[in-house]
Amino acid sequence: MYAEVMNIIFSRHARRRTKLYGIPEPTVKTILLNMNLPQGEHEIIKEVSGWKYPLKLVVSVEGSTITVITNYPLKKGRAK
Repeated sequence: MYAEVMNIIFSRHARRRTKLYGIPEPTVKTILLNMNLPQGEHEIIKEVSGWKYPLKLVVSVEGSTITVITNYPLKKGRAK
């Protein structure tokens, strides 16, 4: 139900990062739709099968819209 009401938009920067690192947009959307994010900006670090490093997503939630600001593989040793 939550997945149907959220609109996910990729910023130009985020689209460039997905292309640069070969991150499929459906993978990012799946991560975001399975989370219940409150309003505001969020940094998300998520292990994804098939990736050597976890993916880091920076998103902004406003109303029913999630804007992906950036996304990239998080290099080992930088995870919190």
